[in-house]
Amino acid sequence: MSSKISGQVSPQPCPHILDFRSRNGSKPFRALQDCIRVKPPGGGAAIRREPSEVPRCGTCEESSRPRLYACVACAAVFCHAPPLHSHASSHALSIPGHEIAVDVDRAELFCCACRDQVYDRDFDAAVVLAQTLTATATTSTSGSTGMQCHIAGSQPENLRKRRRVDYRPWAPDSREHVIIGNHSIPLNDTTNASSISSTELPWGLRGLNNLGNTCFMNSVLQALLHTPPLRNYFLSDRHNRYYCQQKNGALNGTKNSRLCLACDMDAMFSAVFSGDRTPYSPAKFLYSWWQHAANLASYEQQDAHEFFISMLDGIHEKVEKDKRKSQSPGSGDCCIAHRVFSGILRSDVMCMACGFTSTTYDPCVDISLDLEPNQGGSGKSSSTKSHNSFNVEADFVGSSQNCGISTLKGCLERFTRAEKLGSDQKFFCQKCQVRQESLKQMSIRKLPLVSCFHIKRFEHSSIRKMSRKVDRYLQFPFSLDMAPYLSSSILRSRFGNRIFPFDADEQDASNELSSEFELFAVVTHSGRLDAGHYVTYLRLSNLWYKCDDAWITRVDENIVRAAQGYMMFYVQKMLYYKASEKQAASGYDVQR
Repeated sequence: MSSKISGQVSPQPCPHILDFRSRNGSKPFRALQDCIRVKPPGGGAAIRREPSEVPRCGTCEESSRPRLYACVACAAVFCHAPPLHSHASSHALSIPGHEIAVDVDRAELFCCACRDQVYDRDFDAAVVLAQTLTATATTSTSGSTGMQCHIAGSQPENLRKRRRVDYRPWAPDSREHVIIGNHSIPLNDTTNASSISSTELPWGLRGLNNLGNTCFMNSVLQALLHTPPLRNYFLSDRHNRYYCQQKNGALNGTKNSRLCLACDMDAMFSAVFSGDRTPYSPAKFLYSWWQHAANLASYEQQDAHEFFISMLDGIHEKVEKDKRKSQSPGSGDCCIAHRVFSGILRSDVMCMACGFTSTTYDPCVDISLDLEPNQGGSGKSSSTKSHNSFNVEADFVGSSQNCGISTLKGCLERFTRAEKLGSDQKFFCQKCQVRQESLKQMSIRKLPLVSCFHIKRFEHSSIRKMSRKVDRYLQFPFSLDMAPYLSSSILRSRFGNRIFPFDADEQDASNELSSEFELFAVVTHSGRLDAGHYVTYLRLSNLWYKCDDAWITRVDENIVRAAQGYMMFYVQKMLYYKASEKQAASGYDVQR
């Protein structure tokens, strides 16, 4: 029973469900929560029964009918097998007030009089609460492994139909050969991926001199210099430093002219991709960053993640000042930094008493993940404009934290799993009008073009007044599908085909089409907390290179897999060019 309004399906109220609610109060389905089972945990909901019990129709005593429904009023089970017969409808028409029933196998409401599915928020809340409580109980008894299987493995494939576009390397035809020959100048032969030998470096790969404990800056800059959308933006002259400086009076020596980090990035891109192989000194950029982040202006070692957030903030702040108007970073349109790295997180807090859910959205430029799967707490945080990852406070647990293996997918599954908030974090329910126990679940509403994952390896305890580094090994894939962590996927797994919880709120079908990501940069940290060193591994032309300040060397991918990852950069697969696949022998090589 539905109608289509503005391209969206909106259910029409069923008169029988309205009559049922009027006769049974505001929470007619609250008692049904104890009658719902979820097996396996995270799977579909059904009416609870004994393992040996086989439901049968009360009229024909058949158990193999297409659908069996249990009357909500009297709990009698009847079949519905159109167009032959419907004993459920016959029961509803013979006894007034017995029109509403529940699907025995699916735990979905059905109006036997209208012969159609009906929807009710209270019933859906009871089903979702039962599903979430089952998942939470499974996690508490079997650890994080059970929840990882619940999120990653139990979701049916038919819940999502993703379009897959096969990659086909481009090769110019005869007409395009003529156009290329007449309107372009071939690049230096060493820039062609097909001619790169084991001793030659790809075009644009250039070492960065250490200016005094600045490996934290060099490691992040190397990743940004080879971030495909960011690289294409600056190399296509989208931010011209000469025009920007002239507009802001920097060329005329105006005292009030503010240094622009985007201009310094433009100059750095020009220098790195100039063809010069000698190491480059980013002294001008360092000075400009010091002007923006005066509290970090020193020759002491800084945190690479903190530098990353501060630098994006500096680019955003300068653009906002030039535009004379404020734009939300979550929109992704305010500046190039947020156009590339900005995403949106969704946070759902559900009342465990009535099922009321409060939803908030927060922009983020990266996601910070905990390594310790058995550690208490949520382990969930994201970087916004005011985020400071180096000041995270955490209580220490045993040295066993440094033992064992974590996986990036496991960290993401833990980040997006439902968790019960403590009694000291009771949620004020707008429906109950009192503070109640609640469940919280994070998900990703909008994926960025480039996803940066920050692994929280530095811990600070205000209780013991000590700091330490977590050396637990992390496995990370070269190809990553983010679809299981999207809001649409998580809501679909919670609500099934129920329509009310969506309310046209999660229109992120485009995210499902671009949910596959490829790893292109890994920033690693070695050594102690106070005396460590940052190194970046870059994936260019499907080969891996180690960027250790001024030294660039070719490495095997197994070296990268064994590295102690601190920041991982993934780009949407649709933007990642497989340069390793050789194109037609035309003398020209296209690099994106």
